[in-house]
Amino acid sequence: MPVSANTSLSRVKGRIAIGLLLFPALAAGVGTIAQTPSETAHSGLPRAQKHESRHEIDQLEDAWRNAVLKSNTAAMEPLLADDYMAITPNGTLQTKDQALANLRSGRTHVQTLELSDRKVRFYGTTAVVTSLADLKATTSEGEVAGSFRYTRVYVRDAHGHWKIVSFEASRIRDGGDHK
Repeated sequence: MPVSANTSLSRVKGRIAIGLLLFPALAAGVGTIAQTPSETAHSGLPRAQKHESRHEIDQLEDAWRNAVLKSNTAAMEPLLADDYMAITPNGTLQTKDQALANLRSGRTHVQTLELSDRKVRFYGTTAVVTSLADLKATTSEGEVAGSFRYTRVYVRDAHGHWKIVSFEASRIRDGGDHK
């Protein structure tokens, strides 16, 4: 079945917005710490240290969200590891330099970014964050809006700082969207 020009353009708009948008860390205050026995066994962290680490990740997620909403590359740059790699919803790979260039260009402006259903799991010096992001943005092609699931991976570096090393986002399709 052929895809209409409007459907194709909408998909391109969404891919551009998410490629820029969903690269590192999200807003604080959403979700709870899931403390299952298997997570405790995997992490090897005492409860107090896990709580402290969760607080740090929440702050980084908030810093990322604010940087995206304000197109602030100076705030975004220290969040990303030098070898950061993202996989955008359309399957494109994006390095740290590419992510910062997209943010710097101003071609995309994010009006709203609502986050929910955040979960943070720890595995030693690695933190895995999953969440739901509802986004409304304007790109050079027009308006983009939708819901996306993402996974972001943080690693604590040799200096004790959490850095985002990986990110992947997937668009949540509406019931009527079919390929």
